[in-house]
Amino acid sequence: MRYRSLGGTGIQVSVHCLGTMMFGSVGNPDPDACARILHRALDAGINFVDTADMYSGGESERIVGKALAGRRDEVVLATKFHFPMGEGPNQGGNSRRWIVRAVEDSLRRLDTDWIDLYQVHRPDPATDVEETLAALTDLVRAGKIRAFGCSSFPPSELVEAQHTAERRGLYRFRTEQPPYNLLARGVERELLPTAQRHGMGVLTWSPLGWGFLTGRYRQGRPVDLTRGRAALNPARFDPDRPENAAKLAAVEQFAALADELGRPLPELAVAFPVTHPAVTSVILGPRTEEQLDGLLRAADLELDDDLLDRLDAIVPPGTDTYRADGAWQPPALTEPALRRRPSGQRAAAGAA
Repeated sequence: MRYRSLGGTGIQVSVHCLGTMMFGSVGNPDPDACARILHRALDAGINFVDTADMYSGGESERIVGKALAGRRDEVVLATKFHFPMGEGPNQGGNSRRWIVRAVEDSLRRLDTDWIDLYQVHRPDPATDVEETLAALTDLVRAGKIRAFGCSSFPPSELVEAQHTAERRGLYRFRTEQPPYNLLARGVERELLPTAQRHGMGVLTWSPLGWGFLTGRYRQGRPVDLTRGRAALNPARFDPDRPENAAKLAAVEQFAALADELGRPLPELAVAFPVTHPAVTSVILGPRTEEQLDGLLRAADLELDDDLLDRLDAIVPPGTDTYRADGAWQPPALTEPALRRRPSGQRAAAGAA
């Protein structure tokens, strides 16, 4: 296993990180089986574990905390906050009020005295970034967390956060966690270069592209939209939709390249994000030990320039074949009032 420095913190993390979104009722409801996955990952050299408070409503954190008993010092432990964890308008978000509550809840579920990397799961347009940075800075000074980062932030908000930290004398985001895979390369255009300029570590998620890069979904094969992951978002998997047909066509070409290598498609997919110089660690999210074993076999796969050029020809750099972050869109796109002048102003402008 290879190790890299985490965003200038000096903390060394494995180039593959165990993601635990599948721990709990959403994925694998057997806590003992999840513990075996975690222990197998540690025994394979992974020292980086990522979870979030909202994964299975806190169940993932509880499973991870119990599984790490006696091995906590071996692990760089990361978790996240932002999404609602209860009823009411103040049970989530990026406010100081919620952060100081959320971190205590996560510490209790994880059964630990500190969190190595505490991450803002998504942007919060209702909260000034200075408010969030100040609260997180206080948590570092209090010893509850060692460093903090963010997830799925647009480049402009990364830059704003870095400048705010510098102006106000606050600690800064050390990492960013974006989706990145062979089918979703939009982060190469601005996000990854921005993270590099600011010395941030990058932890990428969804290396298998919502399962399209597992080889399970192929051209000409029927897709049951009522079961498994497809049931959660049928539109994302319906092969009759043009965007999904385009993904399936790309998958066929990626599968052919994997066959030439003599390696399964998931191994090629997992090996790809590691090649970008901005990427620190790639998050793997297995549901079973067998899935973990298959993904870890990609640890020794090196992609040469010729192969990377051929991958570029299938999905060009900086291109997304689908909207990679299905959990969040900026209000500038979702709220019509933010992108439409009031009708009276439009009429006046037209008359002028």
